[in-house]
Amino acid sequence: MRFRSAPPPMNPLPPKPPALPPPPPAEHLRTALPTLVRWPNLLIMLLCLALVRAGLLLPELPLRQSLLAPRFGLLVWAALLVAAAGYIINDYYDVKIDAINRPDRLVIGRVVNRRMAMLAHLALSGVGVLVAGWLHPVLGAVTLGTALLLWGYSARFKRVALVGNVSIATLTAALVLLPELQLQLERNDSHSVVWPYALAAFLLTVVREIMKDVEDMRGDAQHGCRTLPLVWGVARTKWVAGFFLACLALLTLGATGRLFASGHWPLGLWLTLLVLLPMAQLARLLIRADRRRHFRHLSTFCKGIMLAGVLSMALAGSL
Repeated sequence: MRFRSAPPPMNPLPPKPPALPPPPPAEHLRTALPTLVRWPNLLIMLLCLALVRAGLLLPELPLRQSLLAPRFGLLVWAALLVAAAGYIINDYYDVKIDAINRPDRLVIGRVVNRRMAMLAHLALSGVGVLVAGWLHPVLGAVTLGTALLLWGYSARFKRVALVGNVSIATLTAALVLLPELQLQLERNDSHSVVWPYALAAFLLTVVREIMKDVEDMRGDAQHGCRTLPLVWGVARTKWVAGFFLACLALLTLGATGRLFASGHWPLGLWLTLLVLLPMAQLARLLIRADRRRHFRHLSTFCKGIMLAGVLSMALAGSL
């Protein structure tokens, strides 16, 4: 018996398309590294340290003498190294969350592998702590505490309601106080002129970190974080942010009133026009905010107010 071969199928399957090449990384390594360490934020830190020293602590000295002092340069270098390491370790622990919240800015795992990121964090933190410790043991201890707090924040604290916000705010205030601490240790003097700025930086940073938590709710919820908006809801979280913003407004309003009363009009006008009025607008926008993009805008608004406050130090030195 002869068997006839089966006829070909009427609708043969189309040939399988060739595998597409993997998508190229979002950025080349050369451009990804500045993104990883948040170079705009580092520049703001550098500006803040310079204005604290030249504007608040040593206004009577020429800029060249106050800012180009070798020991101050080493302190700035140590602070920026630890801050850059903090950004790296934060992204290291947030790879999965950032893949949801900020996929366009994902660097670790796409451009820089996780092992290299961890080694970079340890190297930058270690050098920063050693440099600060060489300047003075107290500065080394403060810098080591900062590095450990940044690690704790990235690994655990940021996932706990309000704890992470207060941690970052404390580190921001410590950055403002660092040049004064160095000067006090060198002069054995305890007189402080920077605390009002440090307190203002603390309050505004809490507000901004809360805004960022609301903005990042989607990714945080999928990875078990218990940030303030996830625990209390957005409406109550806005009240908490409003409380810290009101405290900051009262602090700034009191300082502005004293400046006008004592005849220091330039700084008083600066704080009124570039800090108090934007804070009023921030409060108005906070009341109306109910979308992710609204809170992203509020976070950027906080950054602008902080920059205006930092720049006011240039006028505060004449008081």
